[in-house]
Order: sequence, then C-alpha cells, then structure tokens
Amino acid sequence: MKRTEKKRKDIIDAAIDEFREQGFLGAKTTSIAKKANVSSRTLYNHFESKEALFEAISKIMLAQNATMQPVPHDPNRDFADQLTDAVWRYVEVITEETAIGLNRIILSELIRDLDRSRQFFAETATHDYPISRLISEAMEAGVLRKADPDLATNQLLGLVKNFFFWPEFFMGETPTPRAVMDDCVAMFLAHYKP
Repeated sequence: MKRTEKKRKDIIDAAIDEFREQGFLGAKTTSIAKKANVSSRTLYNHFESKEALFEAISKIMLAQNATMQPVPHDPNRDFADQLTDAVWRYVEVITEETAIGLNRIILSELIRDLDRSRQFFAETATHDYPISRLISEAMEAGVLRKADPDLATNQLLGLVKNFFFWPEFFMGETPTPRAVMDDCVAMFLAHYKP
C-alpha cells in the first residue's frame, strides 16, 4: 500500500471512530485528523469536507454489503434449500460486526438528514441484492410465479431483516431462533408458488 493510500485509509478509519463516538454533527475534522495522525491539511487534501468523508464511508458500507456474489438458480437443487442458504449468507454479510457498525453510523445520519437520506437511497436503488438473481431465474424457470423479482426480493428480505438484522442492529444480539428463517422462506414460497 502506498503511503498516500495508507493515509487515506487511516483518515477513513479515524472518521468511522469519530462518527461512531460523536455522531455526524458532533464529529470534528480536527479530531479525525488527530486520530489519523495526519495534519488537517492532509485530511482536506484527501476529503474536502466532513460530508465527503461521510459519503466515502457510505460507499464502503455499500461495497461491503455487496461482497456476496449474485446467486444463480440451480435447477438440480431443491429451491427452498437454495433460497434458505442464500438468505443465510446474506444475513451473515449484513450482520458482520463491521457491517453493523457502518450501518449504525450511516442510518443514524440518514434519519436526521432527509436530503442525504434521499440521495443515499437513490444510490442504493441502483444496487441489486445478490438474491435477486436467484429469484429472477427461478421465476424464469417456472419454479416461482412470474412477478417483479425486485419486489419479491424486497418482500423476502424485509421479513428476514425484521428477525435477523434489526435485533442485531438495535440490541447487539439476535434472539430469533434459527427456525424462523424456514418460516420466512415458507411464507415467501407460499405466496410465489406457480
């Protein structure tokens, strides 16, 4: 890693800590620079403002959430098993400790700033969930009834996040029994059976 890249990474890491501790409004670029062991001038050479730092952290969160590769439909496997496996992998990605921390930073600011929230969600609308491909291909294969695969994906993940993401996000734990995932998938499949 080049020295410039390392400084940029150090600044981002320090900003994540500062935003986590102080919130966006309370965060100070001077404190971020100090934590990163760089001058304020160096910080501003990399990021023109606190807002630019926040946007960089938002992009990191989106990239981290996209680390799961799109899941193709396998006609030789039971679809319920495929879907359950894919959803579990997705839950593991979004509930990983760093992902939860980034989500807490970003979402707390989005609640406060409606314009930033609109901008963020407009950007996320261009990202596909990795499970969208599985659902879309299953619809094409006749395993699921034809419908809007993005809507169907959002419906399933809305159910799943309610039980497996939000408790982790708000309470730091997932008190939901694992068997609930089977119920979420079964409800989805009952609605979308051909």
